[in-house]
Amino acid sequence: MKKGRVIQSTGSWYHVETDGEIIESRLPGRFRLDEKEVTNPLAVGDWVDLSMNEDGTGTIESIHDRQNYITREATHGKKGQQILVSNLDQACVVQSIKKPRLKEGFIDRFLVTCEAYEVKPVIIVNKMDLAKSGGIEFAEELKELYTSLGYEFLSTSLKDEQSLEKLKELLKDKTSAFIGPSGVGKTSLINAIDPGYDFKVGEISDFSNKGKHTTTFARLIPLSFGGYIADTPGIREFGLVNIEPWELSLFFPEMLEPRKHCKFSNCTHNHEPKCGVAEAFESGDIAASRYNSYLNMLESLD
Repeated sequence: MKKGRVIQSTGSWYHVETDGEIIESRLPGRFRLDEKEVTNPLAVGDWVDLSMNEDGTGTIESIHDRQNYITREATHGKKGQQILVSNLDQACVVQSIKKPRLKEGFIDRFLVTCEAYEVKPVIIVNKMDLAKSGGIEFAEELKELYTSLGYEFLSTSLKDEQSLEKLKELLKDKTSAFIGPSGVGKTSLINAIDPGYDFKVGEISDFSNKGKHTTTFARLIPLSFGGYIADTPGIREFGLVNIEPWELSLFFPEMLEPRKHCKFSNCTHNHEPKCGVAEAFESGDIAASRYNSYLNMLESLD
């Protein structure tokens, strides 16, 4: 029996790294029967035990317990959740300042998921070379907001070597993930910080101003300077999983203290009287963008 780590999923086959080699392995059907709430019982980043077959392929016999994972609501009409990547030191939400435009709601949903599943989040705003004065000011305002909440924030550009060096320092010797919509430059950043790679990069559709999918399967990529980066397929929506409406505010750091002053213990901070969170918002202690994100998430959970 060999212990290895899943570094790529291609649907029916999994690439497992063990003892310095990559073994193509299959997952027996019994695992899919055991996991009815997830669309993928095995995720990139999972540690597994596998037995070797005569043809050199492997059969996955067991999946180790996960330290943590990033999950989202299943798409394409499927029920349950999709685990994007597991066993992370940190997860980086990547947005571009424009082409495609930055979505604060996506960032906030990502942060809530990280808080809920105990993953350290990092916010990366890419393509800063495309930003005009207003965009630069907007990025600075975002940085001020999110760093005040305790989140790490990094602005990057393929044309700014200093920002790429900061990104390398952030990723060095850690297992990280890049998560965000198509077209924000996740794969381009990997190519830039590790010249040994030349992964295919998509273009932005002029018609929709959205990225075209180029990464079709999640993969865990070893970095030459130490560590791994999980490059995940671009995702347009980030649906929350297994979070109840009453507990959503627990995953907003700025709401933890104000919610103690709510009249009702199960307050949703939406319509109830004498709500500490609503009062904190009205007094300016909670940013409007964050409170609006909270209300949008609350509506989606209801």
